Amino acid sequence: MTTPFVAGLGPTELLIILAVLVLLFGATKLPELARGSGRALRIFKAETKGLLDDEDDDTSSKKTPEQRSIEAHQVDLDAETERQRRGDTTT
Repeated sequence: MTTPFVAGLGPTELLIILAVLVLLFGATKLPELARGSGRALRIFKAETKGLLDDEDDDTSSKKTPEQRSIEAHQVDLDAETERQRRGDTTT
């Protein structure tokens, strides 16, 4: 008996899904598709975290403009670091 890997799908089903994806999008497009999905997921997580932070701000002390500026600058630095790590030269 094998244990399911993802949502009750075994290795055979995952291989079939991977084969269909390669046939639909081609092997060269898959990394680009995965990269785009990763970016979308990161943005979604950041936005949901921002919503949760907004709820916390309502019940706790507000952030100063300096703190918000520093956090915004940190986000820009993180994004630039990620672009450099990937070797992405476009802005």
